[in-house]
Amino acid sequence: MPSFLEFFAGGGMARAGLGREWRCLFANDFDHKKAASYAANWGGSTLHIGDVAKVAPSQIDGAADLAWASFPCQDLSLAGGGAGLKGERSGTFWPFWELMGKLHAEGRGPNLIALENVCGTLASHGGRDFAAIGEAFASRGYRFGALVVDAALFVPQSRPRLFIIGVKDGLVIPEALCSDEPVGRFHTKQLVNAQAKLSAEVAAKWIWWNLPVPRTRKVKFVDLLDNPAGSDGWHTPAETKSLLAMMSPINMEKVRKAQASGEMTVGCVYKRTRRNAQDDKVQRAEVRFDGISGCLRTPAGGSSRQVIVIVDGKTVRSRLITARETARLMGLKDTYCLPQSYNDAYHLTGDGVAVPVVRHIAKNLLEPIVSANAVDQADLVDLMAEAA
Repeated sequence: MPSFLEFFAGGGMARAGLGREWRCLFANDFDHKKAASYAANWGGSTLHIGDVAKVAPSQIDGAADLAWASFPCQDLSLAGGGAGLKGERSGTFWPFWELMGKLHAEGRGPNLIALENVCGTLASHGGRDFAAIGEAFASRGYRFGALVVDAALFVPQSRPRLFIIGVKDGLVIPEALCSDEPVGRFHTKQLVNAQAKLSAEVAAKWIWWNLPVPRTRKVKFVDLLDNPAGSDGWHTPAETKSLLAMMSPINMEKVRKAQASGEMTVGCVYKRTRRNAQDDKVQRAEVRFDGISGCLRTPAGGSSRQVIVIVDGKTVRSRLITARETARLMGLKDTYCLPQSYNDAYHLTGDGVAVPVVRHIAKNLLEPIVSANAVDQADLVDLMAEAA
């Protein structure tokens, strides 16, 4: 059974994606509320609550196959302040990386390291932050590559994220996992441009990962909602009217088309600050009826809570998305224990990594590499036995 370390663990969504085939040796998060959810769902025996900068190698048992780190995104997101890897939050990548270095010095460095963050990482500081991460991998003795995967391939939520996966030098990488050039939809133009800015020394360690595209998703946004035609939790008519009044002409036209369709139409709304024709900042309600939700975000990520809108003829109703609905949009099962507080639950899911995306990467990349090298180790044991 392969083993892993989970940093910036949140509620353990990476663990959920890896699945029961993986054994957790150590998990860490600074946030006590998120850690409480982690413990409620996975137990607390391997969980350490506290600053990653204060984690000592002695607190981690054994040598893990994988270290997963979904480090904070706020300083790297387009909505953030632009501090990048020098920021107080996203900059916590460096103490995590220092800890990996200490494990490496003890001969216990993970064979695989997976990082997850927002796609803004690629452009942060003109690509220098992405290059710094690449230099960190290369200097530590890892080959590495990156993927941009949108959770919308698996769940009805628009959520593109950057995944950087490094493999320790000397490990066998099955040929089918690599390509000589960018391929498929996981290598976006932005990623290709960022990779082109790497130094020759770092680029020599680069791998264009080759992953299959999943089957077409059949689940739609409406399928994950709690009784969309029911009567509980809806805004008052005055509140819905106020929401509609915040829409631009383009967004109101979307509502009118939904009304004219003659069918019940379900969409979602985010409130955003936009500039009007006079260049004044105004709050706008932006709606989409394309069968998927907008990206779940927390207030710290620069966005409001998501609102569900249902248009049925001339009738328009609205309500806040429920905590359980946000969990489903992240690929979590209904058996997953959420915080009782709505805000805590929304913060937990909005900060997480989509579970089926992790499963796809684990199944098609991480596990084949682990298996290939486990076979090599078995062959080595046989050879040693024969020599004895």
